[in-house]
Amino acid sequence: MAKWIALGAVLVLLLWGMSINNSLVTAEERVNEAWGQVNTAYQRRADLIPNLVNTVKGAANFEQETLTAVIDARSKASSIQLTADALNDPNAVKAFEEAQAGLRSSLSRLMVVAENYPQLQATQAFRDLQVQLEGTENRISTERNRFNTVVRDYNTALRQFPRNIIAGIIGFDQKPYFEAAAGSEQAPTVQF
Repeated sequence: MAKWIALGAVLVLLLWGMSINNSLVTAEERVNEAWGQVNTAYQRRADLIPNLVNTVKGAANFEQETLTAVIDARSKASSIQLTADALNDPNAVKAFEEAQAGLRSSLSRLMVVAENYPQLQATQAFRDLQVQLEGTENRISTERNRFNTVVRDYNTALRQFPRNIIAGIIGFDQKPYFEAAAGSEQAPTVQF
């Protein structure tokens, strides 16, 4: 009789552990899915850049240095692939975020310089690309926010007792959040 009770207790603990494992796997897959959406938004931005650069090249005497900076930043950002599995590597995440910040910065410079070219500003293709790029930046922001929400839910589930014990045994690790770039807490200076 005691043997059956012990066997029943072991079976209950096994089923309980499997349930926790399955819920953590589901939460981790949500993180992976959210990361995929972030990557899709970044890829959309990278795909728009060649069209933007080609449109800008048509403007006479446009600063070649600015175009080269955008092309180089796109190349660097596209070369750094961060998979969902690599999210626990702080160096990989930092390199990815730095490359994306460099691309965002070079695109901002391109837009500022483009303001000096009225014939470029009057081009419908350029205006369309500006709108698409603005929409893409909004998508990136939205997807990053969604990613952080899913990561919060996942990390919370990992830290709750008794899941934290099972998660530690199985090997689940917390995922990092997207954080604002250094210096972004400073409002930009606008001069007229």
